[in-house]
Amino acid sequence: MDTRELNRREFIQAAGATLALSPLALADESPPKPARIAIIGVGGRGTGLLRIMLKMPNVEIPAICDINERNLKRGLGIAEKALGKRPEGYMKGPHDYRRMLERDDFDGVLIATPAELHAEMAVDTMATGKHVGSEVPGATGLDECWALVNTKEKTGKRYMLLENYFYAESRMMVHNMARKGLFGELTYAECSYIHDCRSLRFQGNGELTWRGKWKRDAYGCLYPTHSLGPVSKWFGINRGDVMTELTSMMSAPRSLHAYAVKKFGEDSPQAGIQFQCGDMCVTNIKTANDRLITVFYDSESPRPASNFYLIQGTGGVYDSRKGIHIDGRSPRHKWESTGKYTTEFANDYWTKRGSAARKTGHGGGDYFVISDFVEMVRQDREPLVDVYDSAAWSSLVELSGKSIDEKRTVPMVDFTRGKWKERKA
Repeated sequence: MDTRELNRREFIQAAGATLALSPLALADESPPKPARIAIIGVGGRGTGLLRIMLKMPNVEIPAICDINERNLKRGLGIAEKALGKRPEGYMKGPHDYRRMLERDDFDGVLIATPAELHAEMAVDTMATGKHVGSEVPGATGLDECWALVNTKEKTGKRYMLLENYFYAESRMMVHNMARKGLFGELTYAECSYIHDCRSLRFQGNGELTWRGKWKRDAYGCLYPTHSLGPVSKWFGINRGDVMTELTSMMSAPRSLHAYAVKKFGEDSPQAGIQFQCGDMCVTNIKTANDRLITVFYDSESPRPASNFYLIQGTGGVYDSRKGIHIDGRSPRHKWESTGKYTTEFANDYWTKRGSAARKTGHGGGDYFVISDFVEMVRQDREPLVDVYDSAAWSSLVELSGKSIDEKRTVPMVDFTRGKWKERKA
């Protein structure tokens, strides 16, 4: 048996339980109706998500699109082996996915392509009457963010950003603690995506990957959702609060050039590439409720991954690097281990399905993000991470660059059009 195999009864029982955060729950233990899902993009990331999806009960994969023939054949083969039926493949150019979208035998589409394609493909998918699960970020510019929001509102289709970092066990625990008031009135948060990704910028032959081209042509906080997603959920962004302005600053672009020189030689074409994105970008965000969020982004420096999170308020603080301190409960001026609070404030996602989640990537986040996406499609329900989250978080890609260019604080966009005041977490 595959180590990721999920016992069907365990899954249905867990999905039928009352979950603390998600409305996506099955009503009883009867076999769920089919979740019919097509996929655009089965490279490394898309293939990993496909494998997890195939472990969910009663999932059908009628079609897969990828312009890379090797990737497509691999994805088709994996699906055929698991389901006993080979999906139809699409690979006739970069827009062949639109031909796939004309089919009527699936209800949702998972998009796992290069970042600059996410928004266009999501808009096209919703316009054909199908739900969307999009890899991150959801968009790379404000016009794309608005296109996602407007299309979702016009069509009534469901849109989920497949942001997995929030689903980690400790982050969902902190969300419970924040909702129950242990940190008091929340005032400040820090979050980061610090991860050495230099090897992902070049292909084996030295040509730039799409990630490398992005670093060459753009700058600022280019990959904001892994960092900003968890603290936005803790703060209730778009659900009782909204981000209103930001200021970004960036260091010089040095590490990726040094990497190219070391790997390809000082006189190589790669060493001559002028990368625009600096090594570290720091963004300060203000919210309507006068809270402050600091976002750190560095994916080029030669250092171990350090994705840290902090949230503090009038009653205490959580710092992933230090632990937890609750005023009046923790020893005075001392940190307590996060593990001390795990059982008391565990989220139902983890108490019900943690054993299955721990067998997947990103600290179990990959399992839960796919599980929620599948149930969104199956039940036609709004997801935990919706189109307004996607637009708000992804807007940092453009707005951070604008702040750096203009050397000033720039206003952020309320994609809910004021509905954040009434929307509930």
